[in-house]
Amino acid sequence: MAISVATDPGQWQKLREFGTVQSQAALDQNLANARDRILTANGFDYERDIQPWIGKEVTVAFLSPQASPPPSGSNSLPPVPRAQQATLLVLPVRDAARAKQALEKFKPQSGKVADRIYKGFQVRETQGVTPQNYSATILDDKLMVVANDPKAMDRAIDTYKGEPALAATPGYSQALGKIQVAQPFGKLFINLPAAAASTSANSGKSVSPQSLAQVQQVQGLAATAVLESEGVRFKSISWLKPDSQRRYEVRNTAKTMPSRLPADTIIMASGGNLKQFWQDYSQGATANPVSPINPQGLRDGLKSTVGMDLDQDLFSWMAGEFSLALVAAPEGGAPTLPFGLVFMVQSSDRRAAETALNRLDEVMASKYKFKVEDTKVGDLPVTNWTPPIGGPSITHGWLDGNVAFLTLGAPITSTMVPKPSASLGDSQPFQTAVPSEPNPNNGHFFVNVDRAVNAKNLPLLQLPPGNRDLVAAIRAIGITAAINDERSTRYDVFVQLQKAGNVKPLPSPKIPSGSTSRPNDQINPALEFPPAASPSPQ
Repeated sequence: MAISVATDPGQWQKLREFGTVQSQAALDQNLANARDRILTANGFDYERDIQPWIGKEVTVAFLSPQASPPPSGSNSLPPVPRAQQATLLVLPVRDAARAKQALEKFKPQSGKVADRIYKGFQVRETQGVTPQNYSATILDDKLMVVANDPKAMDRAIDTYKGEPALAATPGYSQALGKIQVAQPFGKLFINLPAAAASTSANSGKSVSPQSLAQVQQVQGLAATAVLESEGVRFKSISWLKPDSQRRYEVRNTAKTMPSRLPADTIIMASGGNLKQFWQDYSQGATANPVSPINPQGLRDGLKSTVGMDLDQDLFSWMAGEFSLALVAAPEGGAPTLPFGLVFMVQSSDRRAAETALNRLDEVMASKYKFKVEDTKVGDLPVTNWTPPIGGPSITHGWLDGNVAFLTLGAPITSTMVPKPSASLGDSQPFQTAVPSEPNPNNGHFFVNVDRAVNAKNLPLLQLPPGNRDLVAAIRAIGITAAINDERSTRYDVFVQLQKAGNVKPLPSPKIPSGSTSRPNDQINPALEFPPAASPSPQ
């Protein structure tokens, strides 16, 4: 994985204006802690020692360990040893003389500094220092590279001298060309097969070679981030390997679901083809040890409860647009039911759909003793399932002839039948948060964080105290997805943020506990890189 962030003070000032007073203070403290740990403790002052020579952006790269290739003909990924990932920090240089002065201050309080030459470059390294030794060099007065592993430094120099680079990843240049933006605040690249192998190795769960072979079809994920007046916008793309057998079906048909949901919708997710979505998810989830839903578990659960085959009896007729949403209860409703859940799907075979729903009616009545009755909401015929011990009913019916819906919880059916008086798609929160591009698209995700979490309307989404300040800074999140072509997909994301303004200076520098270094004096080798959570190519 590689992450780049801008060094422009104006962009950082803009970022620090976002949030609440509490989240601003938390961000400022985190920035100050990082400054003190990496710079202050090592005798550096950013404005004096770093800013005069550093370029427009800084990149942190997490490298996977070099592993032996799998046996010929094997579909499995090379094993990834745990806790052996190395990290590189790459700093563009615009004033070589000052950068060299900073490198000269690279002196430990314990152990020693040794210089070595590797492929014509002088590498300065700490030795005999615990818990970690570090290497640093300047490449042709263009780049300063710092590594927490001498072998990682050698790999960086090898790449600079012509070995395959990240930019040589198949499809990398073409993919990034589709998400380029002016003055990005940040960039991200993840080598998905390597990340999956690392996740599998560190999760403690075994993944079959056949499942990992599915991941091998995918190549990368990239994103750019831009700071706007109301929040942060991300443009992202994921793509398959050029020789992958897998292909995407280029059909961006998601159009109507936001207009079918009421404006009081708190959370919604939609897509263009539920049957295809399920097939794609099922394939990927078998190789992802941290997938939120186990497809086989869902199949087994449906079979054991209602005796139906999930793929054949349900998803087979759901090859149309769909949505799943939480809708706020109408005013005057029971306080114990603050919201209702609604599922909608455009049927590709209404006869098969009616057969499945009738079967569900029979099972709920005979096996679970629900009261199943046909009634009306306005002029629309619906079917209600009422539990034998009381509680919220389940309602299902049809909209516009071929859109099946099911609601659970608060009585929200009347808010969207036959159509909402005010729709989610026309609401200000949705239009502000959900990107209008790409268009046409294959679905949206929207969450009104102000109503869902900050207003404490959804008890299920209440967060532990440590996360509340961060989430309180967010007003809404919107995502628009599309199939870009048969080998790539696009996701544009907007995170709408609170804006407190009134940026204060960062807390004054202080030497972290346990450090005795003095500004302008010695360097403490406690420079800590972020933990390498995911691997990357060279």
